[in-house]
Amino acid sequence: MVSIDGSIESYCVPNFDSPSIFARMLDKDKGGHFNITPTVQYSTKQNYLPSSNVLQTKFMNESGVANVTDFLPRVPSTYKANSKPLLHWLIRRVEVIRGTMPLVMQCAPAFNYARSSHRTRIVDDTSAPKPQKMALFESEQLSLDLRYVTDTALEAISEPEISLELLDLSNKGHLGPSVQANLNLSEGQVVTFVLRSPPKTSDASPTRAPDDPYLSKELVSNLLVSTNKYWNDWIRQSTYTGSWKEAVHRSALALKLLIFEPTGAVVASPTFSLPEYIGGTRNWDYRATWIRDSSFTLYALIRLGFTNEADAFMEFIFERLRHKNPDGSLQIMYTIHGGKDLEELELDHLDGHKGSKPVRIGNGAADHLQLKLKRALIFPTPLKDGLYLPWTEDVVANMGNPDLSIWEVRNKKRHFTYSKIMLWVAIDRGLRLADKRSLPCPNRNKWLEARDSLYEEIMEKAWNQENKYFGQSYDENDTLDSAVLIMPLVFFMQASDPRFTSTLKHILKSPERGGLTSNVNNLHRPVLRP
Repeated sequence: MVSIDGSIESYCVPNFDSPSIFARMLDKDKGGHFNITPTVQYSTKQNYLPSSNVLQTKFMNESGVANVTDFLPRVPSTYKANSKPLLHWLIRRVEVIRGTMPLVMQCAPAFNYARSSHRTRIVDDTSAPKPQKMALFESEQLSLDLRYVTDTALEAISEPEISLELLDLSNKGHLGPSVQANLNLSEGQVVTFVLRSPPKTSDASPTRAPDDPYLSKELVSNLLVSTNKYWNDWIRQSTYTGSWKEAVHRSALALKLLIFEPTGAVVASPTFSLPEYIGGTRNWDYRATWIRDSSFTLYALIRLGFTNEADAFMEFIFERLRHKNPDGSLQIMYTIHGGKDLEELELDHLDGHKGSKPVRIGNGAADHLQLKLKRALIFPTPLKDGLYLPWTEDVVANMGNPDLSIWEVRNKKRHFTYSKIMLWVAIDRGLRLADKRSLPCPNRNKWLEARDSLYEEIMEKAWNQENKYFGQSYDENDTLDSAVLIMPLVFFMQASDPRFTSTLKHILKSPERGGLTSNVNNLHRPVLRP
């Protein structure tokens, strides 16, 4: 996560759910950061390169313009069959494109969620083609090195001189030294920083391992070109031809960033413990894969023509089916590696985002009952034919039970309207699959009766007759919930139905008038709140 002022505010390596190295967004003093920022007054812009997830942050003032380009290396998909494992490198390329710009680089890792101490050494860089120094950060769990490559983008320009210095931030709570470098760059000068977990050597020394590549200008330049090509090649697989194509593709690129390729799992978010609102306590860790959320993500990608990601996720699901719970059920969520244990812990030593505490890792919602789970797998994610029958039968058997639904309510189970709609969808899609594929359906009449009775139940018990809208649950149908707007999208009812249009009108009211919609930054974009 890169802030607008060029600071890495959140970074977990090597995996989404690994302990953080940088987490300044959760503690501005001791969370850890890696910033490259001008030392003079500036304005800033930030954007992705076209059709790519390579990020560019631009700093501007009257004296000059500097670009910081951030990326995690990838190889073009056309070479995937012959590619090596992913490089767990974080690459930051700094270039002044006009005038001069003084900047400062600070690399201040805080290992293991800022719980582990480390030592820092500035040593000779044996992977560089010329004599220079590098920084080596060593903690008990993980070691990192920070190296750099200097270059020029114009002829007759000398390469910049870089000097790494130790920086003591213990007064802010850091548990080990940081590294700093002042960058006085002029037009055409380039410096690329590479933060990585180094290959291990036999004696654990900082000397170069046999498979450790020399960090040459050509290597870092080719990594940028190949990474950009990887994203360009991937998005070109899209079959989308409708309106707002650029915005749709940008959303697809964002979804692709959420996929953990070793297993095919999809994280709900790459962040942990950001609050629902500043000062709130609902600060959950979303670096796991929710089956429901993932099904919608994959459905969106499938609609755009990206089927490889869907195939990989279904393999992840089939593997979970081979290791079901003792009662035959699936969990609502798993770790990205397929694990069932998501122990929730509170990190009391971190201040939280803008003081929003507690900071949590793990997620105690793993054992929650969410009845819409099997519906999420039946529709929209494609399943093997043999799975729909027992799952639909299980939905019919349990449709009368309350659950905790999607908002992670932790106080008590309710008959949530959204969950009941999803159960209706599961039964309806089971019947449709049986008809479309001429599959045996011995309990067809039972399913039809269950589907229709559930429809009537929702229309009666979720409908607030006095206020004229569908409520959040049977138990509290005077509470609005934007999730019920799913109704026409899953063909539960027509969008033109007076009951639905009335519900929509209530939700679109401002919070001051009893609705759920507010404008952000005066851009008149509706933001629906649960």
